[in-house]
Amino acid sequence: MNKKIMVLGSINVDTTYHVQRFPQPGETIAAGSKSSAPGGKGANQAVAAARSGAQTSFIGMVGADNEGKFMREALQEDHIDTRFVGIDELHGTGTALVTLDSNGQNDIMVYGGANQAMTTDVLNGTSEAFEGVDFLISQFETPQPVTAEAFRIAKEHGVTTILNPAPAHDILPEVLKYTDVIAPNDSESYGLTGIKITDEDSMLKTAEWFKQKGINYLLITLGSKGAFYSMPQAHGLVPAFKVKAVDTTAAGDTFIGALASQLDDDLSNVADALVYAQRASSLTVQKMGAMPSIPTGEEVKAALAE
Repeated sequence: MNKKIMVLGSINVDTTYHVQRFPQPGETIAAGSKSSAPGGKGANQAVAAARSGAQTSFIGMVGADNEGKFMREALQEDHIDTRFVGIDELHGTGTALVTLDSNGQNDIMVYGGANQAMTTDVLNGTSEAFEGVDFLISQFETPQPVTAEAFRIAKEHGVTTILNPAPAHDILPEVLKYTDVIAPNDSESYGLTGIKITDEDSMLKTAEWFKQKGINYLLITLGSKGAFYSMPQAHGLVPAFKVKAVDTTAAGDTFIGALASQLDDDLSNVADALVYAQRASSLTVQKMGAMPSIPTGEEVKAALAE
């Protein structure tokens, strides 16, 4: 049976400038080309889940502008329920400016717009929508008080909550209180805990740090080194798939959405789900753009069979 996933998060229109190298401070360089595509961490994660077969719904905000219309339609094209994507009459739709170099590395500047103006009012009338949901995912491109309230409602309905603390910020105690699974990358983990990820011992210390905060399930993405998981009954490291990256923009978002689409409700299959998520992410980085690069479940399974 397909998973039922809800995502609370950001919706952005991404504009990417393609350059040979990043400019130095005060330097002006020429971009070889420019492209625009739907994105935002929340929207990317929802699309990744939906393309891997999950029944997906979204909670978020866009502006009353063409970009907002464009983004709602983009989500709907992937059969994502957008009933709870509100329209902010005062703030524009979020946008991201991505600079992408010839090695596939990127720098990103984000205008939060309607994403950052979001309040808990966006959750009005959503309680019934949590019925039957397996996982609720949120990130930090929308205000944490909204995440805290959404996670609280989710727990009332028996929904497992997954926090992707990106971009890294201090986490409100109210968010930690209702978080079941936390999934940072290694730099975000260091920013939150002060523990630099260097080896298995540092990963286990990080897991213990989060356990002290009440979170028993930790996933850390380590780039080319793979992904570490820690849960009450086991821990381990799942290797990454080695590919040549063209654009890493939506790699982490693909990982989170694809992972949630495969996880069992009791999280007992986390190692297998991590393999799937890593393969999905490895396909994403081989294509340009954020949302357009996210693979379907069929593509991931075919790649795993190679």
